[in-house]
Amino acid sequence: MTTPPETAGPQGDLLLRTMPMPADTSFNGDIFGGWIMSQMDLAGSMMAKEVTRTRTATVAVESMQFIKPVRVGDVVCCYGRVVRVGTTSVTIMLEVWVRPILHAGKDQFTTFKVTEAAITYVAIGEDGAKQPIDKSRIVL
Repeated sequence: MTTPPETAGPQGDLLLRTMPMPADTSFNGDIFGGWIMSQMDLAGSMMAKEVTRTRTATVAVESMQFIKPVRVGDVVCCYGRVVRVGTTSVTIMLEVWVRPILHAGKDQFTTFKVTEAAITYVAIGEDGAKQPIDKSRIVL
């Protein structure tokens, strides 16, 4: 997985934008990493469905490293780009960037990367079994 410099900004399309709430905090008071992972999976699965034009299921997540904490009230943005389309699966590189509106300076918004991961989704049919992706229907 190649990580562009943080100063380069988000890579890919904005797939999801949300704000964590107090119920999403860990025992440390920061946003629970599992909540961030679930937002990434939601964002990635939407893109996977658009690419495959089928139902999909998450089958693999490459390692994640949490770079900075996320706080209640921060705007969390998930960006994604397709990095591979296989016979039955699609891999999407996802990045999470945060804009800390409540914690930023009066006239300044800083945006920073929180984490990234490559998530692989498999195309599945109505019977729940994996199925080939019809590459003639793919629009990237």
